Amino acid sequence: MRGFPGYETLTMHIPAPEIFKAYDIRGIVDKSLTTETVEQIGQALGSEALKRGQKTIVIGRDGRLSGPDFAKALAAGITSTGIDVIDIGMVATPITYFAAWHLNTHSCVSITGSHNPPDYNGLKMVLGGETLYGAMIQDLRRRIVEGDLVKGAGKVSQVDVRQAYIERILSDVKLARPMKIVLDCGNGVGGNTAPELYRKLGCELVELFTEVDGNFPNHHPDPSKPENLQDVIHALKTTDAEIGIAFDGDGDRLGVVTKDGEIIYPDRQLMLFAADVLSRVPGGEVVYDVKCTRNLAKWVRDHGGKPVMWNTGHALIKAKLKETNAPLAGEMSGHTFFKERWYGFDDGLYAGTRLLEILSRSPDASSVLKALPNAVCTPELNIKMQEGEPVKLVDKLKALPAFAGEAERITIDGLRVEFADGFGLVRSSNTTPVLVLRFEADTEAAIARIQAEFRKALLAAWPGLDVPF
Repeated sequence: MRGFPGYETLTMHIPAPEIFKAYDIRGIVDKSLTTETVEQIGQALGSEALKRGQKTIVIGRDGRLSGPDFAKALAAGITSTGIDVIDIGMVATPITYFAAWHLNTHSCVSITGSHNPPDYNGLKMVLGGETLYGAMIQDLRRRIVEGDLVKGAGKVSQVDVRQAYIERILSDVKLARPMKIVLDCGNGVGGNTAPELYRKLGCELVELFTEVDGNFPNHHPDPSKPENLQDVIHALKTTDAEIGIAFDGDGDRLGVVTKDGEIIYPDRQLMLFAADVLSRVPGGEVVYDVKCTRNLAKWVRDHGGKPVMWNTGHALIKAKLKETNAPLAGEMSGHTFFKERWYGFDDGLYAGTRLLEILSRSPDASSVLKALPNAVCTPELNIKMQEGEPVKLVDKLKALPAFAGEAERITIDGLRVEFADGFGLVRSSNTTPVLVLRFEADTEAAIARIQAEFRKALLAAWPGLDVPF
């Protein structure tokens, strides 16, 4: 192996196809994802980078226990093609994205398992400013299988970009007043940067689980699930902090909680960001995924913007952002993308600073959040199925007659049926064999009616399905 003496390359094998996901590579450490596999992926990635005219790739890793070994293996694979590697160490995924801009490489890989359990890890990849997804990820596996790999001798160097990242944010984001906040990093990698960033921004902190620990001993690092925000809610009740924020395992998603414990879901966060951004970019487009609230489109229009609904998936949203040159985009999962004043990648740490910048202009931060339009809604509901079945079921649903009271159907990603007083969504997850559903309405009675319509349709299309509502 080039660049890391003593590291032994194992016998060639073919990587498991199931680790090559829609938006990233992800598998179980030492089972479907091994150091050997990661090195092979590095060879394929370096070969593809050369084809795209790239010369250097930044590597960063989250706080998972397998990260250091995977970083060495990935660097070995990449440098074996003649591409150079800049290793920036253990940092949040958005800091790896930032490094690709800051160091002018435009290519990077974040070694991260995101919010998955501790025994998972994976790779999020950017080449020449383009996030790899779909067929581009499958093509990396093809290169390995066919031996379509370039040979060369790149070199490895180390650079620390954390301070440059913090200084870049502080040069632009300003609080109107000091704030006291609860900061929950969930033992994820955000803990090695967020406390310093937010203190320097002007915040007094109540810190929760800011020690990076790849075992995640306190709670799962996924702020999209209410059970993972209970520690934040408790801290807000028992301290004089005025707002709570939480990050996922690799720091690219943001959770927000008001003083009285109300969770402000990402589609409502996006309203706050949209009003702020559109005040400076009148007529700008705001891209959001099909899982988001129906209140968002009207809100964006009322604030002088153009709403653009798009497919779920951080890589797909990023591609749409690039295509439309929109100043802002967001997903229900908590990924928020600022192009205005930032670089257009999803960054939970940065989104948190922009949130506080807006809230600091009011003496009562929670009242600003609670005033955002709301609706009766479900969290994301999942139905586990066999591989390939969710796609078949969605196709069958699309072929059924119109629902009672149906006003519009949207089929850009699954089936979203709009009614006069709400919507229902069913789509196939792009990452696991799961059917994803979400419902929203003006009243409890309306949501019950819409769910009944969907239950009837689901069972007509797939008799015996275990429907969770």
